Amino acid sequence: MAYRLVILGGGESGVGAALLGKQQGYDVFLSDGGSLKQAYRDKLQANGIAFEEGKHTAELILNADEVMKSPGIPEKNELVKAIRANGIPVISEIELAYRFKGESKIIAITGSNGKTTTTSLIYHICKTAGLDCALVGNIGYSFAGQVAEDPKPLYVAEISSFQLDDIKTFRADVAVLLNITEDHLDRYDYKFENYVHSKFRVIENQTSSDYFIYCADDEVITKQLSLLTTHTNPLPFSMKQEIKSGGYIKGDKMMIRVQEERVSMSIYDFALKGKHNGYNTMAAGIAAATIGIRKEKIREAVNNFHALEHRMEFVAMVRGVEFVNDSKATNVNSTWYALESMSKPTVLILGGVDKGNDYELLTDLAKEKVKAIVCLGTDNSKIIAAFKDVVPVIVETDNAKKAVNAAFKLAEKGDAVLLSPACASFDLFKNYEDRGTQFKNAVKEL
Repeated sequence: MAYRLVILGGGESGVGAALLGKQQGYDVFLSDGGSLKQAYRDKLQANGIAFEEGKHTAELILNADEVMKSPGIPEKNELVKAIRANGIPVISEIELAYRFKGESKIIAITGSNGKTTTTSLIYHICKTAGLDCALVGNIGYSFAGQVAEDPKPLYVAEISSFQLDDIKTFRADVAVLLNITEDHLDRYDYKFENYVHSKFRVIENQTSSDYFIYCADDEVITKQLSLLTTHTNPLPFSMKQEIKSGGYIKGDKMMIRVQEERVSMSIYDFALKGKHNGYNTMAAGIAAATIGIRKEKIREAVNNFHALEHRMEFVAMVRGVEFVNDSKATNVNSTWYALESMSKPTVLILGGVDKGNDYELLTDLAKEKVKAIVCLGTDNSKIIAAFKDVVPVIVETDNAKKAVNAAFKLAEKGDAVLLSPACASFDLFKNYEDRGTQFKNAVKEL
């Protein structure tokens, strides 16, 4: 009998895992409680992979030798509990991809904020240096799907804590941990230490031939590191101290030191602006240096990188009011970074699905920079309670167009309107991209 691999969830990672499992001779069955995108349905049918949608049939799932669970499905799901109770091993897509990646190298990037930007920048540096590599993971294309359909010698992978929860042997040659702030606590029994532990799994299988790049200014990371025995080569980065091996910014200079390689450049040459992007750029530069990319190529790539859509993206200037789309800010810390980099009086569009947010983090910056808040969500009571004594004007809206119109009325020439919601988007939108796109379309109609 062929080894039976059951896949829960038919999104990008699930379908990619199904393709890889089938290619490796597994008996693959995919089950999705919702409906599949037509493109995914076609792909499964073309590859002769059995699947069901709109339901989970227990007897077709609980006979698995192994289950690959989509990162979006929580442990408290009844089916997951039944799988665990039956002693069936559960793995994540990155574990499956790792199993069949061959000699290829992996740079894995995780952290609460800045993952997508840093992953994209590392990939951009690798491409600028002429490397044959793929951008995979949370950022778009399935890691397992890439291994199955178009394997590469190097994978630059954005990895979430959910994907790390179900690894067994997954090991990154270069692991990057940008920061750890309270996020997704609803998935970790509202215990911050569970989330911290999850992020640190990115280095649990690393050996003395691997590298661990991390922010030395993040107290959560440094505290956790002091409690662990690690086997990897640490390469910290900092804006507060000079680092012998790793990277630092002092004044207006970034300095990277990895073994014999030295890279220095002016922060004024960074394509990405703002203090948080100084950290992201250091992390990306160090990662590039560990795999032997020359300093000229690192400098060139850091200098000509384009910012990402939905991440502090300039949309338009309308009658002297600047509109910025930061829809990707789905937690309070991301919004904190966004506000920190704003230099104009700001009308802030906030709200959506709250993940256990503590808005107190934002009160000092809101006092200093925010002249009005426009709520964009179905339940805004928590936001109103948090800011009613901090920000003079708070209005409620329930769609992107109303939010943009309200913000534009509240703004004056020389102000900025910032969409940085600090929340997930699923109450009113399909995802953060949909939210950002609707925001941009509404701005264009002004």
